[in-house]
Amino acid sequence: MAKDLKARLTALLDTAATERGFELVLLETGGPAREPYVRVYLDHEGGITIDQISVANRWIDELLDVVPDLQTGYTLEVSSPGIERPLSKLADFVRFIGSDVALTVKPELDGHKHFTGRITAVDGTDVILDVEGATVRVPHDRITRANLRVTIDFSKEGTGDDGI
Repeated sequence: MAKDLKARLTALLDTAATERGFELVLLETGGPAREPYVRVYLDHEGGITIDQISVANRWIDELLDVVPDLQTGYTLEVSSPGIERPLSKLADFVRFIGSDVALTVKPELDGHKHFTGRITAVDGTDVILDVEGATVRVPHDRITRANLRVTIDFSKEGTGDDGI
């Protein structure tokens, strides 16, 4: 039931987001039956603003209010994907080839369930990672969670007029 609800909400909100010029990055559902939550991560070309999130919160709430599975109430959280953006669709991995990623798979792959490496390619439905010099082929349908990994080097001196 939970996967079915998530799939239905994703289809509903993906279409609505696209119509409004947004990208539905990820939708998560969870919580106990009497206190469910719906988390929606949206992005917009050039980045999403707090005002856009506020407006999106209203139209998403209106759409969810008529979903039968949520008639007893729910908590809605609308957010930007953040700096360590979640990756879910195969197209996300294609878009971020060359980026570092941390991902979890199920069931284990070669005795591991967590991988951190650089996305080097997408081949069919496999995501190809460079993990410390080794090539790891991860079937997309086995990825349960993936996020971009961002490394900030605080040892570098500031440039320009940034006050550093």
